[in-house]
Amino acid sequence: MTLTKGAATPPSRTARGVLTGVGHLGQASPLALPGRRRFSLVRRAWARWLGCAGFALILATTTGLGPHRVWGACAAAGYGTAALLSLRDSRTWKRAAVTAALLGAVLVPLVVLVVSGAAQSEVGVVERSGALLLHTGSPYLPHPAHTVDYNPYLPGMALFGLPRALFGAGPFTDARVWFCLTFLVCMVFAGRRTAEGPGPTPVSAVSLLAAFPAVALPLAVGGVDLPVVGLMCLSLALAGRGGSGTAAGVAMGTAAALKWTAWPLLPVGLVLLAVTAGRRTALRAALAALSVAATAVVPVALADPHAFVEHVVLFPLGAGGVRSPAASPLPGRLLALYVPGGAALATAALVAAALGVTVSLLVRPPRTVRAAADRLAVGLGLAICLIPATRFGYLVLPLVLAGWFRYTSTSAWLNRTPCAPLHRILIIHRQI
Repeated sequence: MTLTKGAATPPSRTARGVLTGVGHLGQASPLALPGRRRFSLVRRAWARWLGCAGFALILATTTGLGPHRVWGACAAAGYGTAALLSLRDSRTWKRAAVTAALLGAVLVPLVVLVVSGAAQSEVGVVERSGALLLHTGSPYLPHPAHTVDYNPYLPGMALFGLPRALFGAGPFTDARVWFCLTFLVCMVFAGRRTAEGPGPTPVSAVSLLAAFPAVALPLAVGGVDLPVVGLMCLSLALAGRGGSGTAAGVAMGTAAALKWTAWPLLPVGLVLLAVTAGRRTALRAALAALSVAATAVVPVALADPHAFVEHVVLFPLGAGGVRSPAASPLPGRLLALYVPGGAALATAALVAAALGVTVSLLVRPPRTVRAAADRLAVGLGLAICLIPATRFGYLVLPLVLAGWFRYTSTSAWLNRTPCAPLHRILIIHRQI
């Protein structure tokens, strides 16, 4: 823009049109959002919710599990309503669509299942382990005889069962409520630590994440993996911010005290900290993480080593007295069943994958939270596919890790937002 001593020359109608999004003679500017693109976004939202409704309806009519059937019926209604609401092109209606999906896929089935007492077997296992920890000092039965007698989780998971052990049966002592709250709180704080510039608020991002079937189903029926992945996301968000490293280490150690699947987080998170804040910070975080995990695990393991190994090591590997019910037809399971020596092959492939991810951390360490989450998602995805005793539900871990930091990143949000071109124009206009 040229400056003169006199009054500034007013911009032409064409220039005003470019800056305001309205073209010459009242026509839309090429930089304004085309109506065709708006229609495409609306159609994609409608198709997305309709697909979720179809999945929920199929699950409700085909599953033999009572809690899943209840979820499918409630979620199908919620997703169908969300699909209808998403046909209206405004932010208010989009928020209404997400709210309808949340009500139908999370809140209503959760309330129905908690009040009726129906749940996945994991919920009962965790609540029993809380009572055992309170009365015996160990969350593991000394002589398990049936599948439901086994507790394959690390001792920290028993904390979710303590409310029922302390205060008795009730809606607010159900372990699912605490799974859900832990996951949501961790994801909101993770969103706040990684949010920069324009984009979805942490609450709106978590609402959309929780509304989709891969997360909504375990939230309602009782998924022990959700608090684990929530703590993993929080750990990476804290590690990406640098700082002293203590908070990130405590979050990593807490996740590691819940389940073995969280342990791959430690090398990835520590390498990220070493890159963003230095080796001393990473060492401080490692000490904090190992201290928290050891405080939760070591006393229980020493109290009854045989029970600890039977429940936490042998049973998940399919080598315990009772075979693990985790038997989804993933590559590791199929190798173990149908190929001679397949279990050894699957284990060798798992070790090779772990070495490959480790080498990648040394050769090309992740420098951003998103890169670290992707690396961790790849490692967990490979492990879940190659372990002989596995199930599809575990895939929620890599899915959330890979999707969350992409959705909450500023660049992804700007590229996806319908008003992104106009937003950039307004920034240029203010700079001029």
